[in-house]
Amino acid sequence: MSNKNLRGTGVAIVTPFDKKGNVDTKSLATIVKHLHGGKVEYIVILGTTGESVTLSKDEKKLVIETVIKANGNKLPLVLGIGGNNTQEVIDTIQHTDLKPFEAILSVAPFYNKPNQEGYYQHYKAVSKATKKDIILYNVPGRTGSNVTWETQVRIANDFKNIVATKEASGNMEQIMKIIKNKPKGFMVISGDDNLTLPILAAGGDGVISVVANAFPTDFSEMVRLGLKHKFTEAQKLHYGLIDITDQLFADGNPGGIKYALNLLKKCETYVRLPLCEPNDKVKQTLARLIKQYK
Repeated sequence: MSNKNLRGTGVAIVTPFDKKGNVDTKSLATIVKHLHGGKVEYIVILGTTGESVTLSKDEKKLVIETVIKANGNKLPLVLGIGGNNTQEVIDTIQHTDLKPFEAILSVAPFYNKPNQEGYYQHYKAVSKATKKDIILYNVPGRTGSNVTWETQVRIANDFKNIVATKEASGNMEQIMKIIKNKPKGFMVISGDDNLTLPILAAGGDGVISVVANAFPTDFSEMVRLGLKHKFTEAQKLHYGLIDITDQLFADGNPGGIKYALNLLKKCETYVRLPLCEPNDKVKQTLARLIKQYK
């Protein structure tokens, strides 16, 4: 059940674009090297922050190839494959070369709003489609409905290659009930940067982070300290970044993190419609906070 390579800080890497709207492979490689230097534990490709839903199949292939080449086997890689059409998710898994990847991150089906049995049957079907480890991803703010703690624990008990949940419900009571009732070895990973430290204190295993695109060194160190129960030291790093992280999501992700990365000279700010860049107030606040932080 357990996959220790998924413990600590994973980064939901952005997909940079150039001014013509094409995938900016040079900047993408730069960010991978930035994450190496920041000592994060693994990289997640084609997640929400990677704008996977607006990438073509060819562009997804390009992103994957670019990250694999830039990574050079230094860090474990996780690949996002999810959606609200169960058969399409299965087909994608079965037609993707998964050898370079530690695990699949698979978001709970959205828009359809399945009941809890629907979530269970979806993950059962996805689990049967591959021997690769799978991370369940519960993010009600984006999917429109919640995978309850009871359903997540049921899934964790029944499907041994579903080894973790990325929990972005923001509901600490739900997260603690998963931690209390989960089978041994099943990992609970924070999907909210600013809740990561409390989740670690409750017994969680790490994070898949947005802010660590920009500040990998400090954020991953905070997580390592939290995992060692060195909470006083971890709190300093947590509170140092909490206002920046707030602003990253104040007017949409990944617009905020791309603006932060631009201030750090890592990539351009371009996002794809229907997303837009953050408003001027958020940009000004981010610029001030990051200048103070540096």
